[in-house]
Amino acid sequence: MFDRIIAPSLLAADFARLGDEVRRVEQAGADWLHLDIMDGLVVPNISFGTAVVSAVLRHTRLPFDVQLMVRRPNDMLASFVEAGANWLTVHVESEHPDGVRSTLARIRAAGCKAGLALNPKTPLSEAEPFFDAIDLLLIMSVNPGFGGQAFLPATVEKIESAYVRRAAAGLSFRIEIDGGVNRETAAMGLLAGADVLVSGTALFRASDMALAIRELRALPGRDTPNVGAQRVAQF
Repeated sequence: MFDRIIAPSLLAADFARLGDEVRRVEQAGADWLHLDIMDGLVVPNISFGTAVVSAVLRHTRLPFDVQLMVRRPNDMLASFVEAGANWLTVHVESEHPDGVRSTLARIRAAGCKAGLALNPKTPLSEAEPFFDAIDLLLIMSVNPGFGGQAFLPATVEKIESAYVRRAAAGLSFRIEIDGGVNRETAAMGLLAGADVLVSGTALFRASDMALAIRELRALPGRDTPNVGAQRVAQF
């Protein structure tokens, strides 16, 4: 059974007050800080780079959950490790000159936890061969590139399948969801088997971020007693 992790996405913060926003996240009781790195090639947007990550590091002690939505992640791994990443996630859809497994091994060798992300249209089968090499599986619940999108309901089946296959293989990677995560959609994801929630707009625009985080933390999940058994029976 995993502890519930709440990871507000910096992409939804007020960038004119970034230091204050990061401190607000920590004071509100978040567990990680999620940082979306976009190069405008893998996704149709550009976000920020290592300079911002390094600057943010001075304002928080939260672990950095860095998602590299970039064409060639290998070229950037070292710089983001140096900037302060604790978890580094690459997309299975990106270019991996020596193969996905090699990229994941490089992340772990650098002292970070290794994550693998897949977009909504990418089947789980594309990531499954690497389940034994990851610490986190990130299932995108929107088409990546922009914040504020609506959660895609088809994601629930993918989360549930990942949960069942993880258990069948006796593995212990985390299952993270990112995109359109609010109280209602988080409930669906948690019951399907997710244990890490990335939420941007719903948290940063909440009138009380601490309350919003507590509400996400209190939702029942797949491993909640009497809930998980029912979910397994239905699968």
